[in-house]
Amino acid sequence: MTAHRTDAPNVDVPAQRSPAGTGTDLSDVPTSELVHRMSTQLSDLVRRELQLAREELTAKGKRAGAGAGLAGAGGVVAVFGVGALVAAAVAGLATVLSVWLSALIVGVVLLLVAGILALTGRGRLRQAGSPVPQEAVRGVQHDVSAVRNAVHR
Repeated sequence: MTAHRTDAPNVDVPAQRSPAGTGTDLSDVPTSELVHRMSTQLSDLVRRELQLAREELTAKGKRAGAGAGLAGAGGVVAVFGVGALVAAAVAGLATVLSVWLSALIVGVVLLLVAGILALTGRGRLRQAGSPVPQEAVRGVQHDVSAVRNAVHR
């Protein structure tokens, strides 16, 4: 069976069969045709792989976006919950003290907790050190000096 190529007029070439097809004899096919088939199949393969990757990333992006939206909504609701708990603490203390004094006490306690958390976080950031990957920088510097020494010999 033959097929007529549109880019080479009046040239009949064997029709392309699937790679899994049996009985395909490629010994009579010219090398240029084999190279053309290979490049066409390779570009089709790359195009399909890119399409698959694009579809997969789109699906993952949609799931991640939905997850991030839900997490953000949960954070907002948590902030309102903390506010309600703070109001409850103020109201609870207001049964024993005046309202302004109970609000002042709860506010000071919250500021102390916030200060402790901020100082602890700052200390951990300082312990983390520089964000520059020191080992990688040293490795690159070593490689550059090795190349320089080899070139100068």
